[in-house]
Amino acid sequence: MTDSPHNGVPQPIRGAKGAVDTGPRNVMLDRQNPDLITPPATDYGTVPNLKFSFSMAHTRIEEGGWTREVTTRELPIATTLAGVDMKLDPGVYRELHWHKESEWAYVLEGSCRIGAVDQEGCNFLDDVEKGDLWFFPRGIPHYIQALDEGVEFLLVFDDGAFSENSTFMMSDFFAHTPKSVLAKNFGWSDQQMRDLPEKEKYIFRGQVPPALDSDRVISPSGDVPRTFKHRMLAQTPTRFDGGSVRVTDSTNFTAATTISAALVEIEPGGLRELHWHPTDDEWQYYISGFGRMGVFASSGLARTFNYQAGDVGYVPFAYGHYVENLGTEPLVFLEMFRNPRFEDISLTQWMANTPAQVSADTLNVPRSMIESLSRQKNSVVR
Repeated sequence: MTDSPHNGVPQPIRGAKGAVDTGPRNVMLDRQNPDLITPPATDYGTVPNLKFSFSMAHTRIEEGGWTREVTTRELPIATTLAGVDMKLDPGVYRELHWHKESEWAYVLEGSCRIGAVDQEGCNFLDDVEKGDLWFFPRGIPHYIQALDEGVEFLLVFDDGAFSENSTFMMSDFFAHTPKSVLAKNFGWSDQQMRDLPEKEKYIFRGQVPPALDSDRVISPSGDVPRTFKHRMLAQTPTRFDGGSVRVTDSTNFTAATTISAALVEIEPGGLRELHWHPTDDEWQYYISGFGRMGVFASSGLARTFNYQAGDVGYVPFAYGHYVENLGTEPLVFLEMFRNPRFEDISLTQWMANTPAQVSADTLNVPRSMIESLSRQKNSVVR
């Protein structure tokens, strides 16, 4: 945080260094990013931008809903995953469609019905609500329809260049197929096809769906062998002194074969411990609270970023980092990875399970300081 705020406005001053910014500036943005205005003295060198807010993304407004996305276009460093924030009013559809990429989702508010049919003709239909996940493998056709309170959800795709505007949609497929071919394929007459859409519908209004049981279709192939739904918020969290963590990956949500995630809650004053991930980049979505992330990029390079609700963060593979709650309410965010398994390396656990004298000699500290460290992982500390 800045050392010398002036009337609550952060200034680029640290001790005797720096000077008051008297020129044109976006004070509201500066208040949201005090560690960019006055970086910690430990920051050094050039590290790529690791933050982009959905509030700065283009919003596509449709009939009864909207959507906005963060891809490599908005955050170039984020090559492994892309995200979409979508809102649907009651009864509104995200139309029947499919993707080249797998789709992972987290329900932020409200509820919706999701349905899919796999390559064997097996059915999936279920309702999801706040804190629930779904996962549709690439190529599997599906749809989303808001229930009676509407819904907002986060979608995550396993390709940073993915765009929600380039999905395969049923209405678009029909509009670009000759009616003679449609007639031959489905056995329909010209009269029956007179009202087919002339272009994609994407998001459009419908009636709130009926009770789940009355909406089910019984397929001769049965239901999908692995459910595409998971109740992440209903998981029993692993609790620590400074907060809690819920991990959802292929070990407890077997359908999610390409994306894993952790839901992290850090209490005021708490810290997501110093750590890194040994397999993949990390894509983050901040749900509530205010905090900062410090990132170590090796070779003396380090940078600090601030985050709040609606922000996307990113940590390249193997970069050491921490996340600290700077606010007065819990800092809640998702960590996501393009990997079926969640894995991280705790700096404390590594030191505690290495001969104590080795770490003590490396850090110029008494051996007793190393011996007092916990050998168990403590993901969130206070």
